[in-house]
Order: sequence, then structure tokens, then C-alpha cells
Amino acid sequence: MLREIVKIDEEKCIGCGLCTSACQEGALQLIDGKAKLLSDAYCDGLGICLPNCPVGAITIERRTAVAFNKEVAPKHLAGKSELARPVNPGAGCPGSRAMVIDRKEKSNQVRQSTQIAKSQLGQWPCQIKLVPVNAPYFDNAHLLIAADCTAFAYANIHNDFMRDKITIIGCPKLDSVNYAEKLTEILKAHQFKSITVLRMEKPCCGGIVNSLKEALVNSGNMVPWRAVIIGTDGSIIED
Repeated sequence: MLREIVKIDEEKCIGCGLCTSACQEGALQLIDGKAKLLSDAYCDGLGICLPNCPVGAITIERRTAVAFNKEVAPKHLAGKSELARPVNPGAGCPGSRAMVIDRKEKSNQVRQSTQIAKSQLGQWPCQIKLVPVNAPYFDNAHLLIAADCTAFAYANIHNDFMRDKITIIGCPKLDSVNYAEKLTEILKAHQFKSITVLRMEKPCCGGIVNSLKEALVNSGNMVPWRAVIIGTDGSIIED
């Protein structure tokens, strides 16, 4: 029969696994680092997985396919028999699974010298392309949006900027995605106490600030924000 069904562009797919978690039928699975449609019969063609793909690798096409059969889809078959197991909502690429990092001191922690700076990264993942839009750690957080290079140019970034913040990073020149679209979705889904943008002095790095400005307008969520410019010598040029 002719019907709508998902199509995955494996060249674009980065194997983040967000689509596999979003699919309500369990039709998608990561195989060899790429999202795959397990069977035409499992896909209802509604495209709930589409908004969760950070790189636009999933589209809906109209082609000849067997009819969708809800009764054989993995998430429905699971629990009725042992022929299939339910898809783990946290399944997918372990590198992009949302998690909170507990930074509280524990007596059994690996011993660290007091002269060594401790990481202040409070969540995972941290790449803008990979962070789940609905990750709970965004709720009522102070958000830091940092250009990749700032972590290498500014030596004390953890204590001076990342402490007590949720940190997401990216490079507006090298990443082939529109940060404004992702940031708009995040701002629509969460309330933030403040947003700090940390960028390098190079002109191309201004794109990360422009993306936030666009997202604030498009989302209607006008959070107090500031931009800090870091020089290539590690100095703060503008705050």
C-alpha cells in the first residue's frame, strides 16, 4: 500500500539515539552507530521522532510499504510475550543520554590535590547539538552558553563561569546546525534564572550571541542575559 513512513538519511545521522527514545512504537533502533527503521510495519508514519533529531536526518516520505501494525510494534508487543523487549527510554548513544552530575563532596572520592581545579560541569551531554530539549536540569537554571574555544583560552572557566550553572557548548562556525532553532525550543520548554554567553573575540564567534538573541525573540521568553568576550590571550575583553 502507498502510505507515509519515516526515512533516515544515514549520512546526516550522528547516532545520538534521541529518535529511538521518542518513537512511541519502538520502530527505530541504533545499529552500528546509525538510526535504523526496524520494520515498515512498526512505523505509524506520524513523525513524532522528527523534532527530536538535532541534525534533520529524519523526514517523512510517501512510498509503498506494508500497513502499520500496532500489535507487532516492539513497544506494544513487549509485555504480551517474550518475543520482544520494551525499548529502554534511555537507550541510544550513551554519550548523549541526559544525566545530572553530582558535585557534592564525598569521603570516598578519589583523592585530589587542593591545587588541582575541580570540574564544575553539572550535567551531560553539554554539546548544543546533543542536549535533549526537555532535559529536567534546564528547569530554573542559570545557563551558560559557551563557544568551544573559550574553555582553552580562559584557564579558570570552571570556577569563574561554569560553577552553579548548566553549561552547553558549540562552535557557530564549524557546527552545521542552526543554534537559534534549538535554543528557541529549549527556551520555550523551560524557565531560566539567567543566561551567560561566553564567546571568543573572533568575529565568527558572534554567531552564538546572535543565535541566542533570535531564540529569545522567537520563544517570547526574555530571560536576563549577558555576553562575555574572551581574548585569544585568555583575558576578558568585554563583560
